[in-house]
Amino acid sequence: MKRTAPRSTLRKIIKSEKPSLRLAANTDLLVHLSFLLFLRRLAEEARTNAIQSRSKMIKPDHAIAAAKVILKKSRG
Repeated sequence: MKRTAPRSTLRKIIKSEKPSLRLAANTDLLVHLSFLLFLRRLAEEARTNAIQSRSKMIKPDHAIAAAKVILKKSRG
C-alpha cells in the first residue's frame, strides 16, 4: 500500500468514539481497509447510477442514491 492514514490518528478517532474498547495491534489498519473498501463500493454504485442516468460525470445525487442502496443491502 503506497499511503495509509496516520495510524495514531485512526486510533485516537476509534478511542474517542468507543473509549471502553480495547484495540488489538492492527485494528486501525483493518478500519482503514474497511473504509477503503466502502469508498470503492460507493464509487462503483455511483458510477452505475451515473451511467443509467446517461451522465458523463458522477454527481452528488448519484453518490447519495448509491449510499442508500448500500445501506439497504447491508441491513438485509
